[in-house]
Amino acid sequence: MNYLTVIDDTLHYSASVKPIELYVFLDPYCKDCWSLQPLLRKLQVEYDHYFTLRIALKTSMTKLNVPSLLDPKDAKTTKRSNPCFPSIAVKAAEFQGKRAGFRYLSSLLEYSFLKKRDVASFSVLVEIAARINLDVDEFITDFTSEETLRALQVDLYLGNEMEVDEAPTFVFFNSNIEDEGLKVSGLYDYSIYEQILEELVGGQLLPDVPPSMDSLFTRFDLLTTKEIAEMCRMTEKEADRELKKRILKQEIERVCVPERTLWRKKQPNCSLIK
Repeated sequence: MNYLTVIDDTLHYSASVKPIELYVFLDPYCKDCWSLQPLLRKLQVEYDHYFTLRIALKTSMTKLNVPSLLDPKDAKTTKRSNPCFPSIAVKAAEFQGKRAGFRYLSSLLEYSFLKKRDVASFSVLVEIAARINLDVDEFITDFTSEETLRALQVDLYLGNEMEVDEAPTFVFFNSNIEDEGLKVSGLYDYSIYEQILEELVGGQLLPDVPPSMDSLFTRFDLLTTKEIAEMCRMTEKEADRELKKRILKQEIERVCVPERTLWRKKQPNCSLIK
């Protein structure tokens, strides 16, 4: 497979027609995929006017040997656990919107690698759905539907077609349907992905206008001070000052975990991570 991709320097595009299609393959059990989240969020904030993002799951087939779908009316359902459940849950969340699916996956990785919870447990997956304000009843219904399993199979098909062997993997496509994709497997510095986008666009990248801090908390869930500072293009000291103002207004809350401090939009009756 030849991954060289060339874009004509004369390429023009509007806000509704983006020159790059970006597929990002992630695995709910992959620690590198958890580490990738800040990078991916920053890439979206700064450059998503250049690309259309599609999150796909790269899941081991052995994890997909589901004996039967869950019955949402079965009270024992909440006690069940299966290694394939996290992948099914992400696709179920996507039925409530692309952004809902991305936020669910981010929270799932947080529960797994930060909170050390068992994300193979159905009850934990429902808890995550409630945590990010999904319609829980709809989530459970979609979790048990054949359409969700078909959506997961589509991801697996795409991974096979693009010869994706590991997660995380980025696959970039330009506007020329005859060109093959540019595949980047593994986790690299942010500058590497910027360089790739710049090469594919065929010119200097122009970052989007920095978002407001409030819009970041609407778009994403847990954020570090460093992330917020970088995306809002301010110093960490300035970001910390603004965050403390919002704490006083009870708009956000501080989440203290080992070796880091995270911030999120304040939610009613929601306790902090212990």
